Amino acid sequence: MKNKFLILLITAATFLSCDNKIDLAPEDQLTLPVSFSNKTLALGVLTGVYSAAQQDDVLNGTWQLAGDWQADNVNFVGSFPTFNDVKNYTTLSDNNSITGLWDDCYETIGTANLVIKFTPSVEDPDFTDEEKANAVAQAKFMRALVYFKLSNWYSQPVQVGNGTTLAVPLVTEPFEGEVKFPSRATLNEVQAQIEQDLLDALPNLNDTDNSKATKGACLAFLSRLYLYQDKFAEAADFANQAIQNSAYALASDYTFYNTQSNEFYFTLVNTAADGQDTGQGFSGLSNPTPVGRGDAPFSENLLAAFAEEAGDLRFSTLTQIGTDAIDNTSTFTSKFPDGINASDNAPVFRVTEMYLTRAEANLRAGSSVGDTPLNDINALRSRAGLPNVAAVTLEQILKERRKELCFEGHRRMDLLRNNMNLRRPGMANEAASAPGQDKVIFPIPVNQLDLNENLVQNPGY
Repeated sequence: MKNKFLILLITAATFLSCDNKIDLAPEDQLTLPVSFSNKTLALGVLTGVYSAAQQDDVLNGTWQLAGDWQADNVNFVGSFPTFNDVKNYTTLSDNNSITGLWDDCYETIGTANLVIKFTPSVEDPDFTDEEKANAVAQAKFMRALVYFKLSNWYSQPVQVGNGTTLAVPLVTEPFEGEVKFPSRATLNEVQAQIEQDLLDALPNLNDTDNSKATKGACLAFLSRLYLYQDKFAEAADFANQAIQNSAYALASDYTFYNTQSNEFYFTLVNTAADGQDTGQGFSGLSNPTPVGRGDAPFSENLLAAFAEEAGDLRFSTLTQIGTDAIDNTSTFTSKFPDGINASDNAPVFRVTEMYLTRAEANLRAGSSVGDTPLNDINALRSRAGLPNVAAVTLEQILKERRKELCFEGHRRMDLLRNNMNLRRPGMANEAASAPGQDKVIFPIPVNQLDLNENLVQNPGY
C-alpha cells in the first residue's frame, strides 16, 4: 500500500508557526482539492490510511509485542534501550520509541480525518453515494482502531479510574493550515468517540475483502470495546453477531496465519515489497537469528503455561527453536516466519477472539447468548487437540485467551482490565506491574508537552 500513492499526510501535531497559520503547497505532492477531485484519487487517500497503519508502530507489531513483554508472555532480550525501558518499567518521557508510537498513530488518524471530511463532497459521476459511504465507514473504523490503541497505552483502564483518567487528545478534523493545541480527553470521552465511529461505520461496511475494514470486523471491534468497558451483555451480543456472520468461520486448524482465511474479520496484508517497515515489527522481533533479530522469545512463564497440558497444538504447531539475540537457544513463535522480508500479515480481528470474548462475557454476565461459555471454550480446546473440560471458570478462559492470542497484542490489556498484575509472582517488577501503577502506561512524549501547553503529563513521569 505504501508504494502506490503519494498522499499529503498532515496533522495538527506536525506543524507550528508564529501566527498559527501555515501555507503549504508542495510541488511534489497532491493538494487537498486535487486529492479529492475524483473517485480514484479519493480512494487513493483511503489507501493512505491503511498505508500509515502498516507502520510497525501502528498495526504491524512493535507495540503488540511490547504489550506481551511488558506483561508475562515475552522475554525481551534485544538491545533497543527504549524497549528495555518498557520491559524494566524504567520508561522516561523522552523515550524515542514511544514518541514514534504517538507520531505514527496520529499520522494515521490525520489521514482518516481527510477521508471522512472530504470524500462525501467528491464530484465524480462514477463515485456512487454507496461507495462514498463505504470509504468514510472504513476511515471511521480505522480512526477508531488507532484511538483504541493509543488510549490503551496512555491511560489507565476503565477498571482503575472508571474512565475518568486522561487519555489522549481527540482530533477529529483534518489539519487545514491552522494549528490547534488540544488538551487530553478522558478515557470515557475517547471510548465514546470510538463507539460512535463504529456505530456510524457499521451499516456502510461490507464483507467482501478482509484486508480492509469489514462489517464483521466492526462487530468484533464493538465486542472488544464493550468487553474492555465491563459491558458484558453488549460484549456477548456483538461477539455473537460476529460469530453468526456467515462470511467468517472458526478455522479447523492453525494454518490460517499469513492468509486471508475467513478466520480473519480483518488482517492487514503485507508483502515483501510493501509491509513491515523497520525490522521492529512482528516478523523482525519474533524470529530467531539470523532470520530475524531474536529479540522476543517466549518467556519461561508462558512456556510453563503451555507445559501444563501436553499435546497443545497451539504450541507444537506454532513454535520454532532458534538462537536469540544474546546467543541462547530459545523458543519463538512461528506465527510470523518471514523475518527476512517482513512480509507476514498482521492479525487484527479474528473469529477465535470472538469465541473467547463471548465465553468470558457470558460467564461474567451469567448468560448464554449464542452458546454457553463451556461449549465455546471446549470448541477451542478441541481444535487445539485437548480434552474437553467439565466446567469453566474465568481463570480458565483467561488461560485459553493467553494461549490462543499470544504474540498478537492482547495479553497486557487482558490482565489490566481484570485487575491483575502484568507480571506473575517471582518475575521482575511484579509490584510495579499492578493496575494503576505509573509505569504500566506510557508518558506523554516530552516533545508534545514542549509544543502544546494544554497537555499534562501522566503521574510518575
